[in-house]
Amino acid sequence: MSDEALEAGRLLFAAPCQFFHAAQRADDLPARRAPEVAFAGRSNVGKSSLLNALTGQKALARTSKLPGRTQQLNFFELGPDAAGRRLVLVDMPGYGFARVSAGLLKHWSALIRQYLRGRGTLARVLVLIDARHGPKPIDRELFDLLDGAAVSWQAVLTKCDALSPADLDARRKTLAAEVARHPAGHPDIQVTSAETGAGIPELRAALAGLSAFG
Repeated sequence: MSDEALEAGRLLFAAPCQFFHAAQRADDLPARRAPEVAFAGRSNVGKSSLLNALTGQKALARTSKLPGRTQQLNFFELGPDAAGRRLVLVDMPGYGFARVSAGLLKHWSALIRQYLRGRGTLARVLVLIDARHGPKPIDRELFDLLDGAAVSWQAVLTKCDALSPADLDARRKTLAAEVARHPAGHPDIQVTSAETGAGIPELRAALAGLSAFG
């Protein structure tokens, strides 16, 4: 990452970031206002914590030890920064271990699929994966869904502070080899820790590259 890219990421994510819409149905999605980056992952993978770390706001997205806390698509507008760049961050419902009814899980699944398949402003989906465990079968189902929908996606390892440098590097390389087999997968694996801040500047810089002016 160049110093210029890192600075662009810092400036964008220092700009105001505010919640502006929640959608529980596909027909309730907001009007398209800027490129969108969606955060997806298994329940308790650290989506809300990562959003808070990126924006420097401790309570932008609610965090909870109870799986299934996020029950809708939550939209946050980031910017404009001094250069006029904007980005929309989308916090998606966690999947896999939510302690909710089968009916609600089915509803969430339908909402997510409809959003991913029909959102022209969706620039990228970040698929968050717990560095301690690596991708699970349900993560791989999402990989395939995103490939089929021709949606660009990128794997982000969370909680990297829980692994030794050697184990983390091995996990990253194994995941990179797996992602390389997917046509819509981005080749770069982002490695992050919301706890220590590791990888946060680099992820900001990567996302700033997806933002738009105006």
